[in-house]
Amino acid sequence: MTTITDPELEADIRRRLETGAFADAKDVVRSALASSPQSAAPVESKYISLREVFEAARGLGDDVDFGRNPSFARPVDLS
Repeated sequence: MTTITDPELEADIRRRLETGAFADAKDVVRSALASSPQSAAPVESKYISLREVFEAARGLGDDVDFGRNPSFARPVDLS
């Protein structure tokens, strides 16, 4: 048998018991298990490495022209 030692989890179970919808803590756990899928798929990491970011971005800016467009220049009075 496993003992719950997480204070937040204990408080959540207590709150659910106070609603009167559950007979005891086992009932809360059974309800949670019944509402979850039977075979949970492995959770993929939502984090990727910086290397993967750079590899995905490689070549995306190759066609960008960083040259100055003289048509947007403003006249400057230097006198």
